[in-house]
Amino acid sequence: MLNQMVQYMKSRLDASFAALSDATRRGVLEQLGLSDASISELADRFHMTLTGMKKHVDLLERAGFVTTAKLGRVRTCRLGRHRFEEEAAWIEARRQLWDARFAALDEVVEDLKRKEDADG
Repeated sequence: MLNQMVQYMKSRLDASFAALSDATRRGVLEQLGLSDASISELADRFHMTLTGMKKHVDLLERAGFVTTAKLGRVRTCRLGRHRFEEEAAWIEARRQLWDARFAALDEVVEDLKRKEDADG
């Protein structure tokens, strides 16, 4: 069970970071943070084809960042419920690790400076 949860978390993070790795997709999220938009409106805003924008939206939707609803011929996009908690926790854990490593390095440097000063 734990192994399945770890695998789910990894695939969820992979999908999230893949979705966020592209400047256009991050821009789409910013735009949808301001207001819902159709795929056509997003394509116009980002100077893309409908097919290209649909691919970006599909990836964002699979990651849970965007939801879409079709009314007639118009597919409207809005921010999804995914709020980056898992991604933020993963990043924070890595930040703490690096902070600890830099703190240890600072101690080594300070020890070397003290020894150098003592040796004169």
